[in-house]
Amino acid sequence: MSFSPDTTERLARARADLRMGVPVVICDGDVAGLVFAVETLTRERLDEARPLSPVLTLTDHRAATLKIAAYDGDLARVVLPADADLAWVRAMADPAEDMAHPMKGPFKTDRAGAAVVHRAGVALAKAARILPACLVAPVEDGADFATAHDLTRLDADAVLNTDLSPMSAVIHARLPLTVSEAGRLHIFRPEDGAEEHYAVEIGAPDRAKPVLTRLHSACFTGDLLGSLKCDCGPQLRGAMGQMGEEQAGVLLYLNQEGRGIGLANKMRAYSLQDQGFDTVEANHRLGFHDDERDFRIGAEILRKMGFSQVRLLTNNPAKVAKLESCGLTVTERVPLKVGQNPFNANYLVTKAAKSGHIL
Repeated sequence: MSFSPDTTERLARARADLRMGVPVVICDGDVAGLVFAVETLTRERLDEARPLSPVLTLTDHRAATLKIAAYDGDLARVVLPADADLAWVRAMADPAEDMAHPMKGPFKTDRAGAAVVHRAGVALAKAARILPACLVAPVEDGADFATAHDLTRLDADAVLNTDLSPMSAVIHARLPLTVSEAGRLHIFRPEDGAEEHYAVEIGAPDRAKPVLTRLHSACFTGDLLGSLKCDCGPQLRGAMGQMGEEQAGVLLYLNQEGRGIGLANKMRAYSLQDQGFDTVEANHRLGFHDDERDFRIGAEILRKMGFSQVRLLTNNPAKVAKLESCGLTVTERVPLKVGQNPFNANYLVTKAAKSGHIL
């Protein structure tokens, strides 16, 4: 009998470790690296890691902002200057002060060997909803090093090629709503310890027919606070109102804030927008893709609820394609054109021009 955590549980532990500033060990065969998340790195741990010759790993998007060649394709491995302190490392990862203090190169990059461990470190930081940048220091024996320092150890393959975590239906209960007294809330929990997701069922939709569906990504600022910077709140209420009128529908409320980058990073993006960058540019300067969401989550929940066909409430044709790629049939794209205001005009223009939304 063993009470040791399995791979899924170790991944959850590693995400929590990085968020707290604790390094993890990632191995790729005989190659091993001690991985620190830049956002939570401390001065003490940087000093301790320096003798191991760590390199700073940035995504290609962040590297492009700093005019650093991403020789690994999706990554750049930057050699730390001898006088690099914590402020320098943080400034390389966080674009908040890019405009006020433009950084000057030249930067020296590491191109030797494979970057699999580095790639896994960045992926793990993204999964932890922190800045996608890490320090990676090579270590001789990953397993022994992790044991000696009581650190979580992972194989790179487990980080980079993890399937969607199975969803468990936790509970559902009747929930009378303003739009319909025949409301029901379903809670789904992934087995990997990540955020729970919710499904609001209106009425009693026929499982054999296409169901009016909205995949809505959580937006704390728009849904709860009534932010005018986006159209999320009006879309949420508009979708539920339409389902109430039809007396049937499913709204999936997926905890993928900020297109999957998390609330803190979304606020960083908002701060960059105040400097004049649009939504996509801000995400790229932070080191993220345009959209980091995983639409397999919504598809899995719909299947768990017994649905295979949907009428999708969205202005985004790409969302239709992504849902269909997950094995669901989208019989109709139902427009949801609400929430335009003077404060989100540029945001909506960017959605149309760079993300293909039909507005």
